[in-house]
Amino acid sequence: MGEEEKKKKKKHKHKDQKSQPQKPPRRDESATGDPHFKPSADVKGIRFGGQFVVKSFTVRQATPLELLRLLDIPPSCLSQCQSLPFPSTTTYLPTNFTILAHHAWHTLTLGLGTNKSKAVIFVFESESMKVAVDRLWPRMIPLGDVNKRLIRGLAGCEMSRFKFRKGCLTFYVYAVRRLGAAGFSCADDLRRILEAVVALKDFLDHTAMLALPSQRSIAFPNPVAMAH
Repeated sequence: MGEEEKKKKKKHKHKDQKSQPQKPPRRDESATGDPHFKPSADVKGIRFGGQFVVKSFTVRQATPLELLRLLDIPPSCLSQCQSLPFPSTTTYLPTNFTILAHHAWHTLTLGLGTNKSKAVIFVFESESMKVAVDRLWPRMIPLGDVNKRLIRGLAGCEMSRFKFRKGCLTFYVYAVRRLGAAGFSCADDLRRILEAVVALKDFLDHTAMLALPSQRSIAFPNPVAMAH
């Protein structure tokens, strides 16, 4: 009799599970149902771990040429284009102060402090959207304000986030489109940027990212700057 009662209980439990209503979709999925895009208020921002001192380090808007150098795109690709590639992209790179501060922090903490810098790349769905957002965004910003002012601050938009660790430099790539939009019109640019980041070798020394004496642009004076 005991075994029969157990079988009956299992059958009733299975029926109850089937009769339960299905869970509604997660709130962070976009209005179009695309799980890769989430409202800007819900998408993950950049991460700092427990090292809050890094939040005071600054990043600055980079020029289109600086992005190409960072992605190690050969000049031969530029000769095939009538204009500079990635016109709908805005990039924030570590300032010289940030790079030196990371090095000093890592040394003062006897290696316990992080020496990893961050690069943030935003790929917008159109060039006009990029231009409109660039008017609102600061040219230089502390890393601790990136999540609040750049990511959460884009009301009415949704994003898809990609993260890559490349040695001492961590890349955050965000695809940005209007809330509820279907597809992504700059998907080719996004794919090319992601492929370029994946193909990069690890940055062995973040001080190799320091600008030339003019302190206006990141440049790699020789192949030692990257682990080719």
